[in-house]
Amino acid sequence: MINIHVQILLIILLWNSDCQIIPRIEECGLSCSQGVHCKSKPSSDIFNSFCHDAPTSLSSTILKSMKISTVIKCVPGSPCSLHLNIKGSLSLDENIRGLEICSLSLDTQQSQCTNVRFARKKSKMLNGKKVQVQFNCFEVNVAQHIYVTMKTVPNYCDVKMSQEYYVEDCKNSDVGKYIPACLAGKLDYNVERARKIISVNVSNFLRDQDYYVRLCHKWFTCEDVGQFAVIKGKDTLKSVSLKYSQLLPCLCIEGWLAVPDARRIQLCPFENDTKVLWDNIVYNPATQTLAWEPACPVLVTVNLCRLTKSNDHCEDIQNSSKHFPEKVKYSRVDTHPRLCMKFTTKQGSWVKCPFAHGEFPAWKMRTAAVADQIQVFFTSQTKAHFSVLVCNKTQLASCDSLGMHHSVSAGDSVSITMSQEMCGSTICIQGWRTDVDYSVPLQICDIHCGFRGHTYGNGSPAKAMTHRYSAILFNALFKNS
Repeated sequence: MINIHVQILLIILLWNSDCQIIPRIEECGLSCSQGVHCKSKPSSDIFNSFCHDAPTSLSSTILKSMKISTVIKCVPGSPCSLHLNIKGSLSLDENIRGLEICSLSLDTQQSQCTNVRFARKKSKMLNGKKVQVQFNCFEVNVAQHIYVTMKTVPNYCDVKMSQEYYVEDCKNSDVGKYIPACLAGKLDYNVERARKIISVNVSNFLRDQDYYVRLCHKWFTCEDVGQFAVIKGKDTLKSVSLKYSQLLPCLCIEGWLAVPDARRIQLCPFENDTKVLWDNIVYNPATQTLAWEPACPVLVTVNLCRLTKSNDHCEDIQNSSKHFPEKVKYSRVDTHPRLCMKFTTKQGSWVKCPFAHGEFPAWKMRTAAVADQIQVFFTSQTKAHFSVLVCNKTQLASCDSLGMHHSVSAGDSVSITMSQEMCGSTICIQGWRTDVDYSVPLQICDIHCGFRGHTYGNGSPAKAMTHRYSAILFNALFKNS
C-alpha cells in the first residue's frame, strides 16, 4: 500500500509541475519592504568574493529566508522570456550595507550577480527590522539548473544562504505556450525518390525568427547527414529541400528555432521500413568470415539458416543466434548457396542468401545404391571434409541419428549398410562440412530399400531382386542436394 501511495504522490507532483501557472510580468526590477529605500546594480566587485570575520554583535542568522520561483516576462512586440523571482528576508543591521544576490548556471557555468544597497540613514533608523527583498531580473533558459546565493555586503563569513533550483521545461503549459525555445514548429515533408530529395515545409513557429532544418541519423543522438538549411524569418516561403543518399529507418528530419537552447522537433517517417537494413552483408573469402553491420540501430535477432528445397522455409542452424547491437560476425562459414541469414524483428522475418548467385564454389552430395548398401559421394571445387549419417526426420527442422557418423573427404565416397528398420519415407541421408564452424546440413530423404527373401508378385526371389535394384536406382541414384 505504501508503494501505491508513493506512486500517487509522484503523479500528483508531476501533474502539478506541468500545470503550474507561472506569473507574467511586463517589467523586471527590485522591490523592498515598505519604508525601506533600496536600489540595485549589476555586481562586478571581485573583493566581495572574499569573506571577512563577522562582528561579534552580528548574528549568523541575520539572513532569514530565501525563496525562488519563475516568472515570464512578456513585452508587447517582443518574445517572452523566463526570469528568476528571488525573494529574501533579513534583519537590518548597522554593519550591513546591502546584499549580493548571484545565480550560477550549473549547465553553462555562467553567472549573474546584482548588488542591493539600502539607504544608510534609513537602515540605521530601522536597525533590527525584518526586511523583504524581491528581485526578478535574472534571465534564465528553459529547464536550466541554477545555483542561487545570497550574501551580505560586506561579505561576512558563515552569513550566507544558497539554494539549487530547476527552471520549468517545455512540458509546463505556460512555458510551452509563451517561450520561443519551446515553439518547435510543425514539419511536413514530401519525398522525390527520383531526385533523392526531401522537401520540408515548416509551420506553427514564430514568423520573425530564423528556423533550422536538417537530416540526421538517429542513434543515441541524431548525427548530421550533410549540412542544415536555414529558413529566414523574413522569407515568405517556409520550405527547404534536403538531399539524401538512402532512405534508412533512422533517417529523421529535425527542426528548431534559431535561438539558444531551442526545443527540437523530429520526424522519422521511414522507421518501419527496415527491409533495406538486411542488404549490408559482407563475406571475406580469405578469412571465411560472414558479417553484417546495420546502418541504423534496430532490435533484431540474427540466425544462420538452411533454405529448404521448396524455398518457403529456412531452418535455423544451431548455436548461430546473435542479437544487436553488437556487430554480427560468423567465422569459418560454408559458402553453400542454401546457407542464408535470417533477420527477425517485431515486424516479421527476412531471409537473405549471400551465396545464392553462384559466385562462390559450392559442394554437392549424391547417393547410389549398391546391393544392400547406399554409397554417398561428395564433390567440391575446393578441399573440404564432410560427415554423413542416416537419420529419421520426425520434425521439419530436426533429423534424429540412426547410427554412427561417417567421415569422408571431397572426391571420396562412403558406404552405409541399410537394414530393414532403417528404411521408410522419413529416412534421410544427411551430410555436412566439418572443416568449417557453420555448415548447411543437406539431406536426401525417402530412402526405399528391397531385401533378399522378400516375396514379390508370385513369390519369385529373382523378381524380388529385380524389383529391389530398379527401385533403388530409380529413387536414389544421383539425387542432388
